[in-house]
Amino acid sequence: MKRPDTSLQRRDGARLISLASFSFLSRHPGGAFFYQTSWKSARTAVAFLVLILSFCSNVSSQVVVKDSYLKIRAGANDPLFTTYAAAKDRSRLYADKAYFMNYFTSDKPITCSSQDAGDWFTLWRVNNVIVDKISQFVKQPVVVASFPDLAVIDYEPFAGIDVQEVFAVYSSGAALIDFHVKNTGRIEYNINIYSALEMDSADSMRVVKFDSAGDGYELTHYESPVRLFSDLYPGYPDRFRDMLVSDSMPQSFGSYQVCKLSQFEPELRRFNEYDPHKSKLNEISGGPSGLVALQRNLYLEPGQSAEVRFVRGCQDARSPMQEMVSDVERALAIDPQTMVDADINLYSSVPRIAFKTSGEKLVYLSAFNLVRQCILPPSGQAKHNYYVFSRNPIWGWGHGHQVMHESMSMIPYAYMDWKSAEESQRIYMDQQLPDGLIPYRVGPRGPQTYTHDSVGTTSAPFFSWTNWEIYKVSHDKTFLREAYQSGAKFVDYLEKNRDQNHDGLLEWGPYGIIENVRDDWNVVFQMMNPSRGLEGRDISHDLDCLDLSSQTANEMYYLKLMARELGDQAGVEEWSEKYNQLSKLIDKYMWNKQDKFFYHVSMNRHLFEFEGKSLRRKEIIGFLPMWARVATKEQAADLVKQLTNLETFWRKYGVPTVAANDPGYTPFVDDCCHWNGPVWMLWDYTVMDGLEHYDYRKIADEVADKMLLAVETQLATNHHFWESYSADFPIQQSPPNYIWDSIMAKVLIEKYARR
Repeated sequence: MKRPDTSLQRRDGARLISLASFSFLSRHPGGAFFYQTSWKSARTAVAFLVLILSFCSNVSSQVVVKDSYLKIRAGANDPLFTTYAAAKDRSRLYADKAYFMNYFTSDKPITCSSQDAGDWFTLWRVNNVIVDKISQFVKQPVVVASFPDLAVIDYEPFAGIDVQEVFAVYSSGAALIDFHVKNTGRIEYNINIYSALEMDSADSMRVVKFDSAGDGYELTHYESPVRLFSDLYPGYPDRFRDMLVSDSMPQSFGSYQVCKLSQFEPELRRFNEYDPHKSKLNEISGGPSGLVALQRNLYLEPGQSAEVRFVRGCQDARSPMQEMVSDVERALAIDPQTMVDADINLYSSVPRIAFKTSGEKLVYLSAFNLVRQCILPPSGQAKHNYYVFSRNPIWGWGHGHQVMHESMSMIPYAYMDWKSAEESQRIYMDQQLPDGLIPYRVGPRGPQTYTHDSVGTTSAPFFSWTNWEIYKVSHDKTFLREAYQSGAKFVDYLEKNRDQNHDGLLEWGPYGIIENVRDDWNVVFQMMNPSRGLEGRDISHDLDCLDLSSQTANEMYYLKLMARELGDQAGVEEWSEKYNQLSKLIDKYMWNKQDKFFYHVSMNRHLFEFEGKSLRRKEIIGFLPMWARVATKEQAADLVKQLTNLETFWRKYGVPTVAANDPGYTPFVDDCCHWNGPVWMLWDYTVMDGLEHYDYRKIADEVADKMLLAVETQLATNHHFWESYSADFPIQQSPPNYIWDSIMAKVLIEKYARR
């Protein structure tokens, strides 16, 4: 059998310096782009730094997961979250690239996709037989470890060819795929590995050049700033430079202008190892492209193994070239074992639950992966680490700012990294206004108040509750003291500014449509059924609102606990009195004895109607008085009957936002932010928590099981978390990978604690 050239360059100084000779994209003063090749001083500095690092690390042959609890075996239909983003300290807000790994679609190769930045996949040829679909694998891919930034996958693309693949997002600007390939058969194999990057033509990918010294392609592409529900803010780049490189000189390379996977595969079929004109790709080194590929050849005799690595770099075209060189070089040099070991250490404080099912364990680990990968290091006006709603896809609305109801995700996150959870909460304290207002959003761009009718906008008050839950894990009294002072100022602000008629009950601010977390379509706060996408008239500013009143009572309850923990007896008495007073008002005016349910009421007269419209619409917030411990035992018993009624709230996949027998109820989830039927995991968690307060533990377990069924069903099908879920159907279309679904880790911790 013909043996191809399989010479491997060491990952040493010469290799590193050669890649540093890549040319990089710069902005021409006139607005055009041109390429520079003279970067001697910066190139030398970066190469020297990485040279030192390379001699300090040994590239391992095969990754070992040393913690048995974190070993998994997730196949295509197991409920595993498979989006990956760089570790916190190697991440940045702008030009951040995370990836979704599709290892489960049978008619495709294993593919890693980054929003608007292309699909990265690998094709195999073994002894001239092309393997371009997962369905053709002899042994299907199994994920044996999954962490926030990487996955370890085992599979056999061809009989006798065992592969361990590590896909890792090293930084916001570089990802790697590391293959450990072993011939376990009885014959020798010629193997061709093709690493391909594909982009839609709309993304305007162009090949700058193939650099033989750098072992790969230089590319550029364009991205639209339009993302989910909002454009990205000024400063996010739209022009990028890219690299696709290998850890050794590829045996061939190719660029195809209009090319999809289905068109690339016939190109490979032209291959003939005995014909030099057909043993390589087209080796085009410039111009527009839809797909580029690198070819690596291996020859393995029985028992032999080899390691091959590819790195994809992606960088803001305006950034210094050192960043790209540094990211790519470090991704080429790093030992994946060190990344796995760091992730194992990250999980060292997570409760080790003996789950009854593997599905529950996968949801549990996935929930922690979700929240951790959303955390970014301090930047801009954020002095502490903060989170974004999702790393992939990037949400325009949720990019770079925190909101208090999303920050409930810090409750489970504290079990993984309580210091980091505290840091996230401290941003609210840092950016709190002098009058006590915590702005609707806080983060690297500073406080966002969205002033409306001269009144600043806040968010649903889950602040002191979240801080107390973090403290229960951290036992950090310095944090508790800071949180108590900030939380007290915030509740004082609400009492002064969210009680227009001074009756003790609270109403949402003038921009209530976002304060009350309804955002779009709901059955009570809008005076008419709006056309799709329109908010209609929001009346939450004109009502004494059950949700805000209950949430504020809950804040008072936890401020009382904080005061007691800090030895502040005067504070205990103050918050006890305020809590008791507000609780009595909620019971007196918002409990409807006829329906045996809690509702909003009109201001002043406290009627269950407004401008002739009935306010007696059963929403999930009717259970908040149990969560806030406001309801009496008798009221709680009546609420549980409502909850477990199959005609109202007791649905297959959770507790819906509005009762199923309400005329406005819909079981379909076809967009963001609907409050007319979808299941929102955070709100279902408050229901479960409230049941626990009144010792309805069996029913609390059943609510948890419904939530788990919803999440497991989606993760097993498409491997995403979702902003909201259908109460009745497994099919839905809501925004993916929402940080607050990490609450599922806390749901499972509490479920097993009850046992």
